[in-house]
Amino acid sequence: MDLTVPEIRAKLQHADAAAFAVLERSLVADTRKGVRQAVEVARRRLEAEAAEAERLASMYAFERQLAAERGGRVILGLDEVGRGPLAGPLAVGGVVLGEEVIAGLNDSKQVRPEDREAIADTVRERARAWTVQYVEPADIDRDGMTASLRRAFGAAIAAVEAAGVAVDVVLLDGNPLRLDEREVSVVKGDGKCASIAAASIVAKVARDGLMEAYDAEYPGYGFAGNKGYGSEGHLAAIRERGLTPIHRRSFCTSFTQESLF
Repeated sequence: MDLTVPEIRAKLQHADAAAFAVLERSLVADTRKGVRQAVEVARRRLEAEAAEAERLASMYAFERQLAAERGGRVILGLDEVGRGPLAGPLAVGGVVLGEEVIAGLNDSKQVRPEDREAIADTVRERARAWTVQYVEPADIDRDGMTASLRRAFGAAIAAVEAAGVAVDVVLLDGNPLRLDEREVSVVKGDGKCASIAAASIVAKVARDGLMEAYDAEYPGYGFAGNKGYGSEGHLAAIRERGLTPIHRRSFCTSFTQESLF
């Protein structure tokens, strides 16, 4: 192959598995160091892409098997975001995926922040139905977290069904809530089930955006960065400034002063 090393590198960078196999055979006798390095880089890239495709396929297959075991096909995945913060709402995402595989689905905590927005956009565009439901801090204080979770999950199911999607199986991440006869709980489900992962990402992006807006409304608490969690700077701001209307007072009793708002 009468090509320069940069030309070969460019071909390898864009080659799929079939094209790589052809290129690799044609380059087997090329001993240039740059060529050998480029071939190896391409090999590792394709191996990583194949592993990722297998991971995604297993997520879709796993949840479809769960549904099939219960005689169903239409799956609603649910996941919560914001159970532990000191401020901001609890958010529950609900997603019914279509047939097309969505790249990058995973537990939202395992997805790079710069990738979450794009994946969430794709989920919202391609899903058969999706929703994000919130429980506000005052309601969490009044009712407690378990009741708040049940309310938000129930609201998500109702919202999807109101959109005209008849759900056969409801997959929850974590422990059973026993809120619906179709419920199936999956421990670490956001890393095992595609629809739960999609719900996790959609809810995470929505709640993060809300906390960034609250940062402008209540400056000084660092909500854009800490998203309401108890970072050192957030705790210092509470001690100095008191609580805002979006703080969960029942979560802050050990280190608060009267609200300044």
